[in-house]
Amino acid sequence: MTYPWVKLGIQRLYRDFHVVPAKLDNDILDHQRKYMSSKNDNNYNQVGFALEILRLLAEKPHSRDELGRQLTEFLAKHGKPVGDIDQKIVRTIKKLRECGFEIDSAPNRPYKLSSSSFPVILSAEQRQSLALAAYLLSEIGFSTQASHVLKIGKLTDQDWPQYIQTRFSPPADYSAESIQKVISALEERFRQKRRYTIRYRNTKGDEQIFDCDCSELRLHDGVLYLFAWVPDSPFKIFPKSPNVEQNYTFRVDRIISVGAPSLTPWKEKNLPTFEVRYRMIKQLSDYQPRRSNERVLQRDPDGRFVEIVATEDSIFWCRQRFLQYGANVLLLEPNWLVDQIIAELLDATREYHLGRFSP
Repeated sequence: MTYPWVKLGIQRLYRDFHVVPAKLDNDILDHQRKYMSSKNDNNYNQVGFALEILRLLAEKPHSRDELGRQLTEFLAKHGKPVGDIDQKIVRTIKKLRECGFEIDSAPNRPYKLSSSSFPVILSAEQRQSLALAAYLLSEIGFSTQASHVLKIGKLTDQDWPQYIQTRFSPPADYSAESIQKVISALEERFRQKRRYTIRYRNTKGDEQIFDCDCSELRLHDGVLYLFAWVPDSPFKIFPKSPNVEQNYTFRVDRIISVGAPSLTPWKEKNLPTFEVRYRMIKQLSDYQPRRSNERVLQRDPDGRFVEIVATEDSIFWCRQRFLQYGANVLLLEPNWLVDQIIAELLDATREYHLGRFSP
């Protein structure tokens, strides 16, 4: 066996004297090709292995055993030797940390990718878009998420939008550890689609347990809510369950805890809804629907109104929306909601009269 450096030395020697035996030269070139192929293959192993770890951890945290199983399959799929997979994982994660990737780990805890250091090259427009996204996230109470966006683009205060102002007033920082714990638990229940309970504190400070079925998180007017169908809740307007009276809104920052999932699957795939029919009049007679749940039934040829039907899933939010339109909307159906709106407006009128004429 001739070692590569010996062959290279002999090659240089012969070439210095302008003598290159054909067989030796071919042997050397052939060895070089194999040597470089082996080197590139080894580099591919290391880089591919590291990228696969990052890909897996970017999806979700993984335990060492889980990571080992998936990486073993990855290596076998690509025809690479497995060897001591645990040692390879530890060694590769150490190198990734040295490269700036923040990967958390602890005894009996999964590996978790906390921060990535992949370089991102952005155009001026992309930087502005990321800065705007970070600004809006910060303004609606997601400060930690905003900082992650800023870190991705390596943005500074100079990138902050200067000509956009918001008027959100979130009741809490949704990035706080206690609230994030609640949000994570809720998201897990949504994936499991099984009934669960929450312990909730209302505005008076009273605590109550609610049994929740089909549910979702919803951001409404700058406040984050759990919007859920509560199957055991009472109802008066509708004849049977499920119905929209049983749709409840819970402010996430007032949820004390989220219970474990039960063995009972969600009964409903979607939240109960009801239809409303109304006319936009006066200043809103040329109203163009912007909400996906609205559909135009007719437009008056003289431009006096536009008649719309909409599918709603919250009685309270629907009522609030019509009240904010004032005299520019005429609710037609359902009759029970028309009665509620009339009662609310009459009550408001009485309060104005009392306030105006009282000493």
